[in-house]
Amino acid sequence: MVARLVIAAPSSGAGKTTVATGLMAAFTERGLAVSPHKVGPDYIDPGYHALATGRPGRNLDAYLCGTDLIAPLFLHGARGCEIAVVEGVMGLYDGAADQGELASTAQVAKLLRAPVVLVVDASSQSRSVAALVHGFASWDPEVRIGGVILNKVATDRHEHLLREALGGSGVPVLGALRREQRVGTPSRHLGLVPVAERRAEAVDAVGAMAEQVRAGCDLDALLALARSAPALPEAPWVPRVVERRHAAGDARPTAPDRDPGPVVAVAGGAAFTFSYAEHVELLREAGAQVVPFDPLRDEKLPEGTGGIVIGGGFPEMYAPELSANEPLRKAVAELARSGAPVAAECAGLLYLARSLDGRPMCGVLDADARMSGRLTLGYREAVAVGDSPLAAAGTRMRGHEFHRTVLEPGSGPTPAWGMVRPERRVEGFVQRGVHASYLHTHWASRPEVAARFVAACRG
Repeated sequence: MVARLVIAAPSSGAGKTTVATGLMAAFTERGLAVSPHKVGPDYIDPGYHALATGRPGRNLDAYLCGTDLIAPLFLHGARGCEIAVVEGVMGLYDGAADQGELASTAQVAKLLRAPVVLVVDASSQSRSVAALVHGFASWDPEVRIGGVILNKVATDRHEHLLREALGGSGVPVLGALRREQRVGTPSRHLGLVPVAERRAEAVDAVGAMAEQVRAGCDLDALLALARSAPALPEAPWVPRVVERRHAAGDARPTAPDRDPGPVVAVAGGAAFTFSYAEHVELLREAGAQVVPFDPLRDEKLPEGTGGIVIGGGFPEMYAPELSANEPLRKAVAELARSGAPVAAECAGLLYLARSLDGRPMCGVLDADARMSGRLTLGYREAVAVGDSPLAAAGTRMRGHEFHRTVLEPGSGPTPAWGMVRPERRVEGFVQRGVHASYLHTHWASRPEVAARFVAACRG
């Protein structure tokens, strides 16, 4: 059984990341094997979680993956660990728009049967904190609020007033954190700056978070609360790739070939930091040799590359450097023109475009990208418009968009996806072996896409 806590808050900005990351680091310092998790599609916070624990940060998204996969994916990530810390998203009861509790922190906590620690920004209140905590604790009787951590407390007197107010609430105070500038992490247009772009500073920030949590929280009480979570009946998720056998009318696990498998080059580095750990696991299970490359530094693709996966990130912040790496841009374009499989999401889509903010990119797509002042954000339901190495026409997937760029035109003769919710439109490009789109997807929900992609890489 894995001890576990869900770190939630009444709203965004209360300090969930500080508390969750600090707890992960503090428990790790105690010699515990800590499994880090994040509710929702966020790619950035898991990077700080990984820094705190030495393990990959993993996402738990009930919209992208479905409710049935939440506990199995959690158990897969927490295998071999003694405790798991799950950072929530937005406010405790906030989820997918117009979808009730779907994808909310509260729903994930219930699926994991995990106690919730509520982080409250106490900077502008005293006695009212009791009414706030009472409301959150009583809203859904299936959500167990096991304690509260008071954040941004001004003085000892302020802390005394807060604790006194909460004395009769039935929810114990498990910590009180003073206002602290050192734990702040810089943000920009899409949230925190990823660890890969500021590793030395990020290490210091995580250390400061751990120090603050150690000083202000009752770690023994938090550990006891985590250990009060019951065992989960589900089995851990296994990155098993399934090959569809339409002729036989059934589905069987794909047996890995004896050959070493095709080389799938996966973009990384500071410009391409958005990825889910399960994608690489599924590619390897499908028989691929996964080799990372950095489009900012590497002037050629890995030897023997048979396909490329380019995830999300911040290419707009590195457009001059990406453009200056002409040898790699040409290598990517040549591979794409040969018909080799290329799967690109969001940042990858921009990198394959003709230009980004006026600077030459790979020129694989007949489109130009630029920054805009408009944020495109939200969950999507989509259907593959045409066949591609990633998905057969008609494949339905759920995804997430999160960008401040626009692409003109927004789709090619064969779009990648037809959006069916929340609005109907087409988006992205399918040409030769390229599948490029703004849509971020989680392959654990459709593991056959990894099998299809690797099969295409085999040629």
